[in-house]
This record gives sequence, structure tokens and C-alpha cells, in this order.
Amino acid sequence: MNPPSGTRGGARSQSRVQALCDDICRRLVDTPLQPGDRLPTETELVEEYGVSRTVVREAMSRLQAAGVVETRHGVGTFVVSLPGAFDFGPALGTVEEVLRMLELRICLESEAAGLAAIRRSSAELEEIREAHETFAAISRGTGPTPEADFRFHVAICRSTHNQYFHDVLLHFGKLIIPRAGLKVPPPNGTGPVEDVDRLNHEHEDIFNAISRQDADGARIAMRAHLNNSRERLRRT
Repeated sequence: MNPPSGTRGGARSQSRVQALCDDICRRLVDTPLQPGDRLPTETELVEEYGVSRTVVREAMSRLQAAGVVETRHGVGTFVVSLPGAFDFGPALGTVEEVLRMLELRICLESEAAGLAAIRRSSAELEEIREAHETFAAISRGTGPTPEADFRFHVAICRSTHNQYFHDVLLHFGKLIIPRAGLKVPPPNGTGPVEDVDRLNHEHEDIFNAISRQDADGARIAMRAHLNNSRERLRRT
């Protein structure tokens, strides 16, 4: 396979990471690889694409955050789901663009939460719980939370058992998260402490509704969460 464009020469590191993500997604669609199959090793990808180990690791981290692969320490990296699209998208850049993305998410993810409440399995509920708890733990340490936040929303969409909800989120990647979509996010990636606390409570409300299989409650909690995110962004 030819290296993805931008992975050699003087291309910037982030361009290399993005190109590698895109090419691995193409590979998953264009070859017989299926969920559960193991990807080439880190060393093999370094040699194949002519990039550093740092680039490979960051690409794998992005794909894992997007729910495409999972890394099992000491075993390897495995396909979790086939991507619905290859373009993880450029940064949205402006507040206006992110606000428009939130309008789309309100329509899409409110219904996804309702379906997830009805259709989720016990294992899927546990995945949503783990994503919520990871987000909460990172945010309490004032670390950057977009990847953990994205995992929470992807896990909900996966629990709808309708691949199109999942595919739409994978298409945009974690840049749908307001703090990740802006070219100049808050310094610690999270925003004021009170906003982080509200985010955690909102995620918990969504999780609890899905846990008790309350479809209407899950829709309401998700809509409230995304509406609140929109208002928080407008205050920036």
C-alpha cells in the first residue's frame, strides 16, 4: 500500500497523523478486515508508512477515541467497527460553525439517546458508564476532556443498534466536541470548574435515563445537555 499523502518530507506532524488515520480507514473498508481482526503492529506501520512511532501512536489514539479500533496491551490493536467515512474533518474553527454543529447534534443525538435507552445491552450500558467515569475522572484533574467526551457520545450512538447514528459521529470525529472544534479552545481544554461540574451532572442524567431504559428521559437529558453546551459556548 502506498503511504498516505503528507506522511513524508516536511509535512507537519498533525497532517501526518490525519493522513494515517484516513488511510487506515480506507484500508478497513477496501480490504477483508472485519471487526475483531488485528491491525499491523506499530513497528510494521512505522516501516510501511515511513512515519515516527509518535505519529502511529497518536493516529491509533484518534481511531480508538472514535471507536474504530481498540488496543489490548501486550496483544495488539484490533478493529472494533468499520468506519462509515474517511474524513475526520478539519477543525470547525469559529464559534458560529460549532454552534451550527450543535444544532445538528441536538436533532441527531437526542433521538439516539432515546433509542439507546430501549435497545442497549448490559455490555453497552457498561461501556457508556466507563466513558462517563473516565470523562469525570479526567475533568476533575483539569485535563483535556474532548476524547473522553467523544467516547461517551459514540458509545450511546453505538447502543442504538443503528449504524448510521454511529457513522455520522465517526465521520466528524472528536471535533464535534465544542472545546475540540474551536481553533483556540480554553487553556486547559475544559472551561470553568462550574461548567465541568455541570457537564458531569448532565452526562450522569443521560446515563441514568439510559440505565433505567427511560427513552423519553434520555431524549430530554441529551437535548438539555446539548442545549446547555450551546449556551456555554455562546458565553465564550
